[in-house]
Amino acid sequence: MSSVDFQKIHDEFRPQIFHYLSGMAGKDNAEDLTQVVFEKVSRGISNFRGESSLATWIYRIATNAALDHNRSASARRTIISLDTIDTNCDCNILSNKKQPDADQGLMRREMNACIHRIVKQMPESERAVLILSEFEGLKNREIADILDLSLDSVKIRLHRARTRLRKDIKAECNLDRDERNELVCYPK
Repeated sequence: MSSVDFQKIHDEFRPQIFHYLSGMAGKDNAEDLTQVVFEKVSRGISNFRGESSLATWIYRIATNAALDHNRSASARRTIISLDTIDTNCDCNILSNKKQPDADQGLMRREMNACIHRIVKQMPESERAVLILSEFEGLKNREIADILDLSLDSVKIRLHRARTRLRKDIKAECNLDRDERNELVCYPK
C-alpha cells in the first residue's frame, strides 16, 4: 500500500480512533495511543488480508493498545480526573439534540462529564462495548469482530453496561428536565 493510501486511511480514521481512545484510556493518553495505533497500521497495512473491514481491523488495534495501556503499571497509578474527560462529546446515550444556547451547552457538558465519569469507572469489558456502541455508533456485529467476541457476548455485555450506567446515573446524578423538557443531570 502506498504512503498516499496510508495518509488517506489516517485522515479518515484518526478522529474516530482518537475519540474512542479518549473514552478507553483518558484524554491525556489518547494522543500518544492514537500515534501508536497508526504506527501499527502503517507497519501492518501491507499484511492486511481483508478478512474483516478496515475499520474493524483499526478499531481492534486501538482496543488492544488501550487495554495494554490500561494494564500497564503507570496507568494503574494514574487517576483520571474530570479534566481528562472530553465533555464536548456528541454521544447519543441520552440525547441526540444539539443545544442552541450557552446555558444549554453548559448543561450538556455537565451531563456529559457525569456520564463520562461513570463510564470510566466501569469494568473494561463493559466500558469497551458501551463506548463502541453508544459513542462510536458501531453495530453489535462490528463490536464482536473488534473485541473478538461472539455476538451473544456483545449483547450481554452491552445490556449489563447500559443497566449499570442507568443505575450509576441514578445513584450519582440528580436527573431533571429543563425548560425544553430535555433530560439534564447534575452531580449529587
